[in-house]
Amino acid sequence: MNTTKTVRKVAIVGYNRIPFARANTAYANVGNQEMMTAALNGLIDKYNLKGQLLGEVAGGAVIKHSYDMNMIRECVMKTALDPATPACDLQQACDTGIESAVYIANKIALGQIESGIAGGVDSISDMPIAVSENLRKTLLKARQAKSLGEKIKAFLKLRPKDFSPLVPRNEETQTGLSMGGHTEITAKYYKISREDQDNLALKSHLNMAKAYDEGFFADMITPFNGLDRDNNLRKDSSIEKLAKLNPAFDKANGTLTAGNSTPLTDGASCILLASEEWANERGLPILAYITFAEIAAIEYVKNQQNLLLAPLFAASRMLEKAELNLQDFDYYEIHEAFAAQVLATLKIWESPELSAELGLKKTLGAIDREKLNVKGSSLAAAHPFAATGGRIIGVMAKLLNEKGSGRGFVSICAAGGQGVTMIIEK
Repeated sequence: MNTTKTVRKVAIVGYNRIPFARANTAYANVGNQEMMTAALNGLIDKYNLKGQLLGEVAGGAVIKHSYDMNMIRECVMKTALDPATPACDLQQACDTGIESAVYIANKIALGQIESGIAGGVDSISDMPIAVSENLRKTLLKARQAKSLGEKIKAFLKLRPKDFSPLVPRNEETQTGLSMGGHTEITAKYYKISREDQDNLALKSHLNMAKAYDEGFFADMITPFNGLDRDNNLRKDSSIEKLAKLNPAFDKANGTLTAGNSTPLTDGASCILLASEEWANERGLPILAYITFAEIAAIEYVKNQQNLLLAPLFAASRMLEKAELNLQDFDYYEIHEAFAAQVLATLKIWESPELSAELGLKKTLGAIDREKLNVKGSSLAAAHPFAATGGRIIGVMAKLLNEKGSGRGFVSICAAGGQGVTMIIEK
């Protein structure tokens, strides 16, 4: 419901995250709530939000425990925000962070709230472990038993295999393939070479290393648990080192490796969004504006090469609505889940034949690759599923703010054959 006569502009006012860490390293003994709370508190401190009542906080995690069912609200209650600030959990695989931003932005645009925080977190190190289905049913049956004899009788039906723990599977339910397995098919289908993948990965690391050296991330990251920068970043990476890595998914004929694919990662990020009036009243900067966003999904069960290509459709629809061409941007941020997925996206954009085959309405054309992921992206920073959106939006907002004007294109793919694109302007 629109409570205003016009759609209001949505300002990106702030950003913050904790360093991202490869799973089972720096954050091995902390969980989602601790990481998300740290990211939020860093944002609160940076923008003097202590004690303030915000419109809403939205975010989520892809992998979380049952006790995290109201996670973002629990995190808000542990921060210095006014505890009356409402919160909600969202989850859309790797799109969780950017979809949370769209959720908050829409409420601001419609006049329902004046300000809000969007974010996301994921801990692979603190992955929930479940019991087998037979053990679960036995425990419930024993709980309902009227006597000790009935309890013992229930437990006697268990077998050793029933005690094997179950961990979340990093696979698509519909296909049984991991994202890496699907992307191997994508690489083969679109003839994406190992050399091109390694070159893209190397550029991501070198760009991010340079950005750190130049101090670009100094005001974007709150140190946490002994870490002050992303520990997946390899400043000394080289094409020779990447070329020595073995295939990670298709061991015999694959081109995806640990070097040109994102690792399992822990981390959290958040961004502060507001109306212009709210920001101006508090003397807070307006870094940039979110002007358009689009979500799309794609069939990937029969056409298994499609899993991470849904942003192609989101981009096409979004650009049509915005009356813009793909070339009308100063910066491009394309989430690097895998180098092959980024390269396939670029190849399809450039090819009338491939665009038509996929079912796109028109060929969007080539982009200037020197404008792509200029501060490094997921291959260097790594990819805590729900936290990637906040990281990318924050980087784009800062790039445009430092430039003083311009337009940025954001694309994030996700499991389940979904994807979100966004336009950010200054």
